[in-house]
Amino acid sequence: MSFDPARQDTARAARWIDILARQFPDLVAELAPGGGRAGISAGRSRGAGGGAGAAPIRLHVSDALRDITDGVTELEEAVRDKLGLGRAPRADVPERLRRIAGLLDRVAGHPALARHVLDECRRMARRGGRTLGTPEAMVRVDGRCPWCDSVSLRALPAARTVLCVNPGCRCTDPGCACAGDPGHRHSWAESAWERLARESGADADVIAALVDAAEAAEEAVR
Repeated sequence: MSFDPARQDTARAARWIDILARQFPDLVAELAPGGGRAGISAGRSRGAGGGAGAAPIRLHVSDALRDITDGVTELEEAVRDKLGLGRAPRADVPERLRRIAGLLDRVAGHPALARHVLDECRRMARRGGRTLGTPEAMVRVDGRCPWCDSVSLRALPAARTVLCVNPGCRCTDPGCACAGDPGHRHSWAESAWERLARESGADADVIAALVDAAEAAEEAVR
């Protein structure tokens, strides 16, 4: 059986959709502890005008819920538009996620769309996880940092980014904030891994494999 990247992407997207669907009720519950669904409308107004004694609105949760709600709506619209299905009926996030999942077999026939669905579902599920306090993995990468020559390269699978964790590392890249911000670390996005591999002695394919394996493990335990 030949390898089908688009079908693999939709299979992974299905797992992230399942994770996101399980997270969403927890995010709603986190919005205003003890406030139940009443916290949703207050969160949409960013906590304005709450009466005395009302549970405090957690704005970072409200922001995450709004991002995920908007993201799921836009993703379903993009999928239906690409598949020629017309505009979807209004629905809540769990229902929209079920509808997207039901279209994944057809999405697999459009590789660019399949990748977009995977990327967006993964992004939203990871934001949900961070909001709920789920820690993100960090993976050691072989090779030496091109800037400080230390064995301090680490990959963040959630962001598909490699960074140098040496607190003393400073680069000369004018687009990097590490020179002026001690808390910032020089990083390499996925598009720069080939260059990083050449300059650090690492292997770009190995970096990608490490990140993919860490991501698969994350999908399995969530």
